[in-house]
Amino acid sequence: MTTTTERRKSNTFYVILIAGAAALGGFLFGFDTAVINGAVAAISKAFNANSVETGLAVSLALLGSAVGAFYAGKIADRYGRVKAMVVASVLFTISGIGSGLAVGIWDFTFWRLLGGLAVGAASVIAPAYIAECSPTHLRGRLGSLQQLAIVVGIFIALLCDYFIAVSAGSAEKPFLFGIAAWRWMFWTEIPPAILYGMSALMIPESPRYLVAQGREPEAANVLTKILGGNVLAKIEEIRQTVLRERQPKFSDLLGRSGGLLPIVWIGIGLSVFQQLVGINVIFYYSSVLWQAVGFSEKDSLTTTVITGAVNIITTLIAIAFVDKFGRKPLLVLGSLGMVVTLGTMTAVFRTGQLDPAGNLTLNGSAGLIALLAANFYVFCFGFSWGPVTWVLLGEMFNNKIRAAALSVAAAIQWVANFAVSTTFPPILQYFGLGAAYGLYTIAAAISFFFVLFFIKETKGIELEDM
Repeated sequence: MTTTTERRKSNTFYVILIAGAAALGGFLFGFDTAVINGAVAAISKAFNANSVETGLAVSLALLGSAVGAFYAGKIADRYGRVKAMVVASVLFTISGIGSGLAVGIWDFTFWRLLGGLAVGAASVIAPAYIAECSPTHLRGRLGSLQQLAIVVGIFIALLCDYFIAVSAGSAEKPFLFGIAAWRWMFWTEIPPAILYGMSALMIPESPRYLVAQGREPEAANVLTKILGGNVLAKIEEIRQTVLRERQPKFSDLLGRSGGLLPIVWIGIGLSVFQQLVGINVIFYYSSVLWQAVGFSEKDSLTTTVITGAVNIITTLIAIAFVDKFGRKPLLVLGSLGMVVTLGTMTAVFRTGQLDPAGNLTLNGSAGLIALLAANFYVFCFGFSWGPVTWVLLGEMFNNKIRAAALSVAAAIQWVANFAVSTTFPPILQYFGLGAAYGLYTIAAAISFFFVLFFIKETKGIELEDM
């Protein structure tokens, strides 16, 4: 006879399994956005692209992500979370193939834009699905799996870039079958993209979505595996908080005055500040950044891989403490840490000198200080704004508006990401690294006050009570 403890362990294992499968979308999200890091310089030379074209090749994918995020909620509400994941996996696969076969900067940008649509969709579907399938006491930790998957994806992409570039001698040189190394960097995305689609087909649909569709027997089966106990009472509770008579619409996000609901604005604020602190400059441009301060290509790629590893470790810290300490304390600590570390980088980069070629050189121990500050900055982001933003976005909205509100917040996040990523190369060129990191420091300081005044703790609250 199965004991209550054994049933609970079985339920927990099942939930971790399906949350992990959904989080594969986060892995591809991180992989797709970071894989270009080691290929940027090689692509510029291969296609004879100027700084503007290179910046657009990197960042237009982010506008694709904004579009993908905006429409993902509508697709997920109409056809289900699982089908939306399958669509995203197909787009990831096509983008990986096309990016490696590109013959010019503009068709390369198109394939990256297609991948961006998939990234945007994954950024909405995974946190919504994980939140909707998680028991309350595990929701923070399971929601953090999304960020863990993202940073592991970033790390594996950077690792692939490193080994391919080192094996070939450079990202520009031929690798296997005489094909340029940078093309193989993009093709490494194909296997995980296919695995994501296969995994999505093996997991159950979200019970909240099933109840909204009137498919209550199916929802009961899923809830029995997730929660156990009296699932009929839970279904009745969910029934009171979902829209059954019609499909959710974006108009549901509007208040009586016609403006967005305050909770949606807070979600947008979280999304925007997660990007304005400049974290993706580290992951999209770090190899270029470290070469700009005197590191070789190999050392720059090595440093980038180390930074990716730091990000994974700190996300594990967040997973350990997000359900214990809560969401708000981690965000507050993260903001304070980022102000200090970004401020240090700003000061160090302002002391650098330009060599005859126009590259920044750091004297004495300044390079080491910049490197340590950058990794401590990633540490501060990694245990706070990285995972906690996705946890909050997945859980802070009520059942009626979750997918639509998450779509809007995630779409704005990608627009902010685009703005930061696109402006970094010209700021670097015309004003220097000190000015760029000065702006990110200011954003981190504002984020501290945003959390203090606008974020409410959601630890231990049922989704139906949001």
